[in-house]
Amino acid sequence: MAFDFKKEYKEFYMPKNTPTIILVPKMNYIAVRGKGDPNAENGKYKQSIGLLYGVAFTIKMSKMGDHRIEGYFDYVVPPLEGFWKQEGISQGIDYSRKEDLEFISAIRLPDFVTRAEFDWAIDEAEKKKKADFSKVEYLTVDEGLCVQCMHIGSYDDEPKTVALMHEFMTSQGYSLDIGEKRLHHEIYLGDPRKCAPEKLRTVVRHPIK
Repeated sequence: MAFDFKKEYKEFYMPKNTPTIILVPKMNYIAVRGKGDPNAENGKYKQSIGLLYGVAFTIKMSKMGDHRIEGYFDYVVPPLEGFWKQEGISQGIDYSRKEDLEFISAIRLPDFVTRAEFDWAIDEAEKKKKADFSKVEYLTVDEGLCVQCMHIGSYDDEPKTVALMHEFMTSQGYSLDIGEKRLHHEIYLGDPRKCAPEKLRTVVRHPIK
């Protein structure tokens, strides 16, 4: 059976819909940076997703070709994630100003994927798909101490969940620590193209100190 990150690391991908404090270890990602409204048709955000999955599945399917990755194991491609920020916003993001959003779209990499294997996957994806993958980067994120919660419902309703997270964090003696390097983080467990907005599940995570 293929290794499923969501099942094996439930504390990171399947939290309760009540806020909790968690220590997140360092993780490696494939990532694409950009700016703009994530809902814009053919916008930079949606383009970034296509680039990410192109590389993610090149790595996953490497076992079918001549290239062999040391330590490879069969796995389910982890869910799409997003690190978000806005200039002048220190409490998360302002959903009324989506055109100002800066994002890092990301998919977690299995530990066996080194930077060298990442470089191979970029070259391989460009050859097979005849497309430019130069915007895709190998990114290491060390989130550390965070407050997180499962948000159920529309993305536009996330401020209600964020308010609960901040109230809980304060009650436990912590304060928000969002900045240039520690960002508002979302993990998408539902596909908005296939799921009703009120049933979407999104892990929302904020760095604290």
